[in-house]
Amino acid sequence: MSAIDTSRPAAPGLRGVLAHLLHSFASWNDARATRSALSKLTDRELDDIGLTRGDIDTVARNL
Repeated sequence: MSAIDTSRPAAPGLRGVLAHLLHSFASWNDARATRSALSKLTDRELDDIGLTRGDIDTVARNL
């Protein structure tokens, strides 16, 4: 039986590239979902949470 050590960073090479790609995709998807959810809100709802339409991209990028 073998175990996977997840306490150390990914090794360079193919595993490192794959880990970077997965992280990049997850970050992009989080920003996309946030942008989509905020875009569906009305101006009044955005104002209630202290945002304007112009803030949506900035908020989504800074996740």
